[in-house]
Amino acid sequence: MRTALFVIDVQESFRQRPMWAHMSNPDIVASINPLVEAARAGGHLVVWVRHAEPGTGNVFDPASGFVEYLPGLKPLAGEPELFKTSHNVFTTTNAQQLLTQEGIGEVAVTGIRTEQCCETTARVASDLGYRTVFVTDATSTNPVEHRDAPQGRNLEEVLADPRTLGTDAIIERTEYALSGRFATVTGVDALVREWQDRAAD
Repeated sequence: MRTALFVIDVQESFRQRPMWAHMSNPDIVASINPLVEAARAGGHLVVWVRHAEPGTGNVFDPASGFVEYLPGLKPLAGEPELFKTSHNVFTTTNAQQLLTQEGIGEVAVTGIRTEQCCETTARVASDLGYRTVFVTDATSTNPVEHRDAPQGRNLEEVLADPRTLGTDAIIERTEYALSGRFATVTGVDALVREWQDRAAD
């Protein structure tokens, strides 16, 4: 089965936010690159995705100059690069058409943020009929404020609030929600070995 490895929103936009220092996996590039190398070696498709919010003036506005890959990530010529404006990869891109054209039966999800764009993409991929693999340790997220928290607080206040959900809890909840329902939850090393074993058969 041919796989599409989605590298989702691993871009400078996030690194420009104060919350970056509290990301669960700030070295996410080092987690993703072994998967990229293994996917290429196994004849799989690497799909590069960035999030854009044109005209907003924020760090996701292409005019800001931050809608660029984090250092160390480098698509090869011919590897598809998509820009999305929705949380999941499919809704505002031609991703499904691309996967159909490439004969893809499986989607492996990596990127930023674990419970947002990555989880949403995994759910949609599953609903579209793809075998879906969620590579948790190749995702990253940040603490999330409680829904009833006051607006406009600074970072220190957010982090000090006992109602703020920490990254470990977010990751655990995401894995519980996806596993056995929408995706197979796995890790970088396990997926690399799986692809290597497939190539050897």
